[in-house]
Amino acid sequence: MTRRVVITGLGVISSIGIGWEKFWGSLLNGKSGISPVTSFDTSNQFTHNGGEVKSFRPEEFIDKDQIHSLSRASQMAFAAAKLAMRDAKLTAQDILKMQGGTCIGTNIGSIQTVEKVDELIVNEQRNDINDSLIRQIPTNTTSSVIAREFNLRGTNMMFSTACSAGNYAIGYGFDLIKLNRAQIMIVGGSDSLSKVAFTGFNQFSAIAPQRCQPFDKNRKGMMVAEGSGVLVLESLENALNRKVPIYGEVLGYGLSCDAYHMTTASIEGIVRCMSNALKETHLSANNIDYISAHGTGTVTNDKNESAAIRVVFGDHCNKIPISSIKSMLGHTMGAASAIEAIACSLVIKNDMIPPTINYETPDPDCDLDCVPNHSRKHTVKIALNNSYAFGGNNACLVVKKYTDE
Repeated sequence: MTRRVVITGLGVISSIGIGWEKFWGSLLNGKSGISPVTSFDTSNQFTHNGGEVKSFRPEEFIDKDQIHSLSRASQMAFAAAKLAMRDAKLTAQDILKMQGGTCIGTNIGSIQTVEKVDELIVNEQRNDINDSLIRQIPTNTTSSVIAREFNLRGTNMMFSTACSAGNYAIGYGFDLIKLNRAQIMIVGGSDSLSKVAFTGFNQFSAIAPQRCQPFDKNRKGMMVAEGSGVLVLESLENALNRKVPIYGEVLGYGLSCDAYHMTTASIEGIVRCMSNALKETHLSANNIDYISAHGTGTVTNDKNESAAIRVVFGDHCNKIPISSIKSMLGHTMGAASAIEAIACSLVIKNDMIPPTINYETPDPDCDLDCVPNHSRKHTVKIALNNSYAFGGNNACLVVKKYTDE
């Protein structure tokens, strides 16, 4: 359990950029990825905007004979994994010499494919469904295609803990390396934009009509989005032997279950999750320099998360910059915390904090430094990545600036 676990590769597919360089540049510039949804008809919905990745071209990452056997969520995860592996200077041949595995998180996996099949059967009364569509449906397809492509012959796992699934996947990969059951893990999350999610959140009246405004007094809701974030984790010894750059070190994570409500996060559950993360990593509240908030932009979530941060960090929270990149990306569901973990890795590497955009009116219930509208230079040694999910599935990841001490 004394092995140190570091981050050596980052891959992002997002509405504000493909590849971590474009993604990071857009974050610092406060670029919004929200636009009218075009992948399905929203005319009967209450709202019409989302975080659609319109620049994603799967053929740039995947062989043509493979594309049709993968759902959009799997395509994005596959592409993000390729980017992360390339960033970490790894090939499938390199992996053959290592103990390697993959853990990917998702909310509703290949639901977009299920929707296509449903339309063919119900609306068009067809029974000649192409085999390639059926092969896309199983959720494990996402991690399996990554494992097959990169010779990852160890643990192969999918997490479906809703919108905290990315952090769960990263945490499990961390554990396997820490326990010497793997040298290297490809971890992260992926979800595609779907009618099911879009319609569901519209029926909850949880989607903002135009933009996402986390922590703003006049916030009106979240933005449903899609994307994928994948990280390469490896033991410090392995990374040093390979002589590759290190983005940061994963110190650990905390989990909790609210056991309270299917859609509303409880303050007590969020407090317990952050407290567990601090206890697990032997840190005090004063050690945290930045918090990547769950920050969905809904009235209740932002209010409860702010209250929980006040409980855990006390007066120190007045000194902690706390931002929500969902203000730019929208909520990428099972990919959200993985993409935010990538943002945290870049924050601690560059000592720059992305803003919470669309912030106009302070809310007394969210009295935090949410880094409004403009990125900020700030020394960050340790970052906390918060994620909370339907069903009360909470996960907080702790990432530290790498030093050789």
